[in-house]
Amino acid sequence: MLTSAIVRIVGISIRHAWTTLAIGLLLAAAATAFTATHFRLNSNIDALLSNKLEWRQRDIALERAFGNFNLIEAVVEAPTPELTEGATVALTQALAADKTHFRSVSNPGATEFFAKHSLPFLSKEQLEKILGGLVEGEPLIEDLASDRSLRGLIAGLEDSLLGVGRGRLTLDDLASPLNQFSDTLDKVLAGQPASFSWRVLMQGKPAAPRDLRGYINVQPVLDFSALQPGLPATDALRVIAADILPKYQSTVRLTGTVPMDDEQFGTIKENAVRNGLITLAIVTFILWLALRSWRLMAAIAINLYLGLALTAALGLLMVDAFNLISVYFSVLFVGIGVDFGIQFSVRYRSERHELGDLTSAVQSAALRVGAPLTLAAFATAAGFLSFLPTNYKGVSELGLIAGCGMLIAFATTITLLPALIVLLNPPGEPRELGYSSLAPLDEFLNRRRIGVIAGTAIVVVAGLPLLLWLHFDSNPVSLQNPKTEAIATYLELSRDPSANTDAIHVLAPSLDQANAIAARLSKLPEVSSVLTLSSFVPQDQAEKLPIIQNASDKLAAAFDPKKVQSAPTDAENVDAQNEGAQRLTEAVSDQKGRGAESARRLAASLSKLAQAPKSARDAATDSFIRPLDQDLEGLRASLQPQPITQQSLPPDLTQNWVTPDGRARVSIAPKADTNDYDAMRRFASAVLAVEPNATAGPITILEAGKLVVNAFVEAGALALVSIAILLWLVLQRLGDVLLTLIPLALAGVVTLELTVLVDLPLNFANIIALPLLLGVGVAFKIYYIMAWREGQTHLLQTPLTRAVIYSALTTATAFGSLVFSSHPGTSSMGKLLALSLVCTLAAAALFQPILMGKPRNTPSPSKM
Repeated sequence: MLTSAIVRIVGISIRHAWTTLAIGLLLAAAATAFTATHFRLNSNIDALLSNKLEWRQRDIALERAFGNFNLIEAVVEAPTPELTEGATVALTQALAADKTHFRSVSNPGATEFFAKHSLPFLSKEQLEKILGGLVEGEPLIEDLASDRSLRGLIAGLEDSLLGVGRGRLTLDDLASPLNQFSDTLDKVLAGQPASFSWRVLMQGKPAAPRDLRGYINVQPVLDFSALQPGLPATDALRVIAADILPKYQSTVRLTGTVPMDDEQFGTIKENAVRNGLITLAIVTFILWLALRSWRLMAAIAINLYLGLALTAALGLLMVDAFNLISVYFSVLFVGIGVDFGIQFSVRYRSERHELGDLTSAVQSAALRVGAPLTLAAFATAAGFLSFLPTNYKGVSELGLIAGCGMLIAFATTITLLPALIVLLNPPGEPRELGYSSLAPLDEFLNRRRIGVIAGTAIVVVAGLPLLLWLHFDSNPVSLQNPKTEAIATYLELSRDPSANTDAIHVLAPSLDQANAIAARLSKLPEVSSVLTLSSFVPQDQAEKLPIIQNASDKLAAAFDPKKVQSAPTDAENVDAQNEGAQRLTEAVSDQKGRGAESARRLAASLSKLAQAPKSARDAATDSFIRPLDQDLEGLRASLQPQPITQQSLPPDLTQNWVTPDGRARVSIAPKADTNDYDAMRRFASAVLAVEPNATAGPITILEAGKLVVNAFVEAGALALVSIAILLWLVLQRLGDVLLTLIPLALAGVVTLELTVLVDLPLNFANIIALPLLLGVGVAFKIYYIMAWREGQTHLLQTPLTRAVIYSALTTATAFGSLVFSSHPGTSSMGKLLALSLVCTLAAAALFQPILMGKPRNTPSPSKM
């Protein structure tokens, strides 16, 4: 009955070929117009996961409370801490003024606040040591504060040399500061960008990387209908930064979820047109080898276009907007839709060779492939629709669209394609289409049937332990190009524990409860630090503030505004530099050693600066005096001891940790390397054991990985059950059902074993290969079981194998081209797709025929 129905439909289509074509073209035009006017792409990665899951609801609650997870994180870097601070503050203010591209802008490190209020955060011992040194250096501070010029610097230098003369210091003690001055002057004299850090001078050691980085959190206005939602905002940020940062000799690098995702999509687009054209050329060549007729190829192309247009339009009607995974329905449709077209067309060619007549050949092809195509289409659709109930929304929508697309592809293959073949009238076939050259291999496999089956089983079973090493790489960073700015910056920051790039967060009802949670979590060995808003209020202020006040009183005279001198003339600066060089020379005399060499070097540099044009001295003034002003003002502000309370913290900082209704955030940083998957899993498990409401960071990554794996296991099991039921209803034999499913399962197992051998872990991108393996695989297996049930023998030599091989080659080429993408996720998808298709083809063409053995019925001559 099924075959008869297909033959009748094909008969109607070819009798009314022009009408069928007209209807097809009208449907294609309408579907194309609808898709063009209603196409929407939701590029929000969060949309790929169901919001009904408990951990997703915790993520969403945290995002709604603080709204700081879809971020652009601007990392400002400069040669000195002073320049970094200045650049960070200036850029923050400029970005905050742009309300068109940015929802909010904050400086999470409160750079300016902590620069002016750093002293209370030191330990009591550190505080006493630093302030003691400042009090002792009061004459030097007074020189610098009262005369903020090159002349004042020379006065300070002379004070230091007096200390050497009195035996309180040695030249070796001054070697490092003198060299720092000389390094800066040498750059000025060479006309290079120069900067000097008084903070580095005071701390007596080079600045740590964290001291040279400033962080700005930017919440951009996003357009999720675009492939790169944050691109306008990042472009605007770079334009603003280009105007501000050169003044501070600084640069900015962008990372965070928004630039990382945008760069990922940009990488996917990279060379897409070139690769697409190359792939199209190769696929066209393969189709030519399969069909040997441009007219047949044109018929398949038109048929594919109609099916794809209808599927796209129906998909938009069903889901409103494609997500970043469901948009791949087009890849699945073309991959399997072209298989349907090749199967019908190759069978038509074979029948045309035998019958000669065009119409009779089309009808005979329908008679021969009608039932297999129907069963393959419905089984493939059932496999894809099995993803619909899963919580992985990205793939569930893909399954819905692709499943419906399989039915559309089947419908066009038995209506429009036969009509096009009749209208285009390809030439007759002069020779048989089978592979007689494969007869020796066919005979060998038949003679050694039991041995081949047993050997295959042994090899596959022996490889099963490999599956213990099969893992899902749930780290989204692994899918992206490490050379892009956002990813390279993220990876660099992840190696710095102070950057806190992979923290876990807890949303607590109040700050008191947040502090209690922090106290519990800080005891875990996997945790390096735990922060709440209270972490930014220094401890033991009652003891520290009097120490600061005492130092302030002793240094008050150094900042007396009455002692401020008028700015020197250029001639006075020149005299001061010459005098400074002379004093250094006198202090060195005939001494040797590191300090003496440093003093001679600085003396030479001062002499050269005195002889240089005024512009050089202006540049030196800018290099030394601008940071000096900044640091002196910061020092003066820090010597005005005021208790730091939660209420006195900067609003930007407070808003990042406590909501207006009093809920508070706890941030937990890992102790281990954030790129160590197992360490992050242990970190997440340890935190969840103490605080089950924890979320974000490694918890989100690991939970998302579990979700995806569970979704595919669930959908795979459901697909096998639904396909098995469908096969049972049609085939009516349990043995035949098993003969179809066993090779399918074999291909899947071997594919997974090979992924371990070639070190190709599953990830969010390449796991899409599994639905394709299921769809193409079940179709191939059905073609062979149906041919075998009809009594066909020597299947390796038949036109069916020709169709299967070229179908697999076409699909493998189309998907395999993804291997050459510069985007690691897309490349891994291409690798796994190509690998799975090779396994599927081998299981269908080589293993399934020998597993089935001899047909139950003797074929008639017409079916040989």
